[in-house]
Amino acid sequence: MTAIALTIAGSDSGGGAGIQADIKTFSALGTYAASVLTAITAQNTRGVTAVEDISVPLIVAQMDAIFSDLDVDAVKIGMVSRSETILAIAERLRHYKRGVVLDPVMVATSGDRLLQQEAIETLKQELVPLAAVVTPNLPEAALLTDLPIAANQSEMARQADVILKAGARAVLIKGGHGDGPDSTDLLFDGNEIQVFSAPRIDTNNDHGTGCTLAAAITAHLAKGYSLTDAVEQSKDYLHKALQAGVGLSIGHGRGPVHHFHGWW
Repeated sequence: MTAIALTIAGSDSGGGAGIQADIKTFSALGTYAASVLTAITAQNTRGVTAVEDISVPLIVAQMDAIFSDLDVDAVKIGMVSRSETILAIAERLRHYKRGVVLDPVMVATSGDRLLQQEAIETLKQELVPLAAVVTPNLPEAALLTDLPIAANQSEMARQADVILKAGARAVLIKGGHGDGPDSTDLLFDGNEIQVFSAPRIDTNNDHGTGCTLAAAITAHLAKGYSLTDAVEQSKDYLHKALQAGVGLSIGHGRGPVHHFHGWW
């Protein structure tokens, strides 16, 4: 059977993050990619210059078209910028009885805000309880928990616990924005804390790392991996994509990782 993964996210016209990064990641990992577009951004390696949200009826129509025809094995949610969008997506996911990999995209690598302030609470109330795993980076975890950015694993674990208590079944806090020689992610399911580390890579081509890791986890879950194995395999995939991406020359700002490093 062909594993099918669905991404519900915004478009990055520069191709490095968002729905484009998700589709590339799904495809690179041998998973059929379906998509529901939530917003269109005018974006390149230097930043975001414009954002236009897709209407709620069209988002719902896209979801209904996919779920009425495709046997979706795993769902990833990325950029959902408005409360009304979040409410509609949550309602359809409950209707179709689907859990998700929730990547709470709040701020782009460039620093541009992608989630409206009033939508953060809606996301916590509506989407976090549907999540098989939530995958915030350090700044996003701080926003979700109303705590300072975690400076160590103990603080990461505390924030993961807060998100768990909001209803998620597991939390992976990504440490790419941290300091030190290693990029360390922390996975907590309420019973066991697991740590995944990889050497930090000195590169300017790191646009879309968060989207890519969450998409890789979604692809592996669609293929039947356990959550622990999905995170471990996805961490390895992203590390190799960052290594291979060092040699890419795309744009004049923060370039993308190399999603197809196994192919070219």
